[in-house]
Amino acid sequence: MFAKDHIQYKTPEQFVKMRAAGLVVADVHAAMRDAVAPGVSTKDLDEIAEERIRAGGGIPSFLGYDIGLGPYPASICSSVNEQVVHAIPAKSQVLREGDIISIDVGAIVDGWHGDAAITLPVGEVSEEATKLIEVCEESLWAGIAAMATAKRLGDVSSAIQRSIRSHDREYGIVAGFGGHGIGTEMHQDPHVLNYGRPGKGVKMRPGMALAIEPMITLGTPDTIDDEDGWTVSSADGSLAAHVEHSVALYDDGVWVLTAPDGGKAKLGDLLTSQAH
Repeated sequence: MFAKDHIQYKTPEQFVKMRAAGLVVADVHAAMRDAVAPGVSTKDLDEIAEERIRAGGGIPSFLGYDIGLGPYPASICSSVNEQVVHAIPAKSQVLREGDIISIDVGAIVDGWHGDAAITLPVGEVSEEATKLIEVCEESLWAGIAAMATAKRLGDVSSAIQRSIRSHDREYGIVAGFGGHGIGTEMHQDPHVLNYGRPGKGVKMRPGMALAIEPMITLGTPDTIDDEDGWTVSSADGSLAAHVEHSVALYDDGVWVLTAPDGGKAKLGDLLTSQAH
C-alpha cells in the first residue's frame, strides 16, 4: 500500500519476493568479483552481468531506464576511478592494474526490484584506494545497522556520516546523491542522504525498504556531469567509491535483501527473525 508520504510499505510476503530479486543481484556481484581484472573492458562486464541476470530469471532494471536523457543503454553502471556513479560500460574502457571500479546492478523479478553496488580493486591497488573502499563499506553497514533501530531517517544518514568521519583523514561525502526507497520501482521515496542529523526526517516504519548507498571520494564532495548526461565524476578527479544494499525493515530488525547471507555475518541480533 502507499501512505500519504508516498512511501511504499511492503508485507513480509512481498519482502520475500524482493529477496528473489536481491539474490539475482548478489549472484551478479559474485560474477563481477571473478571477472574484474586488468585487460577486461567494462562492456565485457556488462555482457556477463546481463547474461547472469536473465539466467537467474530476472530483467535488468537499468537497461532502458529513462530519466529524461534517453534510455540507459546497459545492464550495469561501471564507474572507474574518479567516476562516482552511472558511468556507461564501453568496449573502449579497458581496466588497468591499480584501477578501482564501482559496479551498480539492478534486477527485476516478478515485478520487484533489487539494487546493490560494489567497488572492487583491479589487481594490486594503492593503500589509499584500499582504505577508501573499506571506509565506504564500513559506512554502508553502519547505516544498515542504524536502520534496524532508527526512529527517523536522519538516524540512518547520521550513522553513515559518523562512520566516514571517524577516520583519520577526511573523505568527501558526495553531495546531491544518495540512497532511496525501493520496491515495485527501482527509485521510490524517501531519498536517503549519506549525511544528516539524527532525529530528523521521515518516521521509520516496518514495511519500508531502502537502498542504502554511500558514495565517497579521496577529495571533494562536489561532482561534475559528463557530456553523455549520465556519468557523474568527482570534480577534482579524485578516486571515488560507491557501495549499496537493498534492505527491508521489520518490527524486530532488518533483512539485507541483496546480501547472500541476508546480513547475518555483519548484523547478528539486528537481523530480523523472519530472515531465512
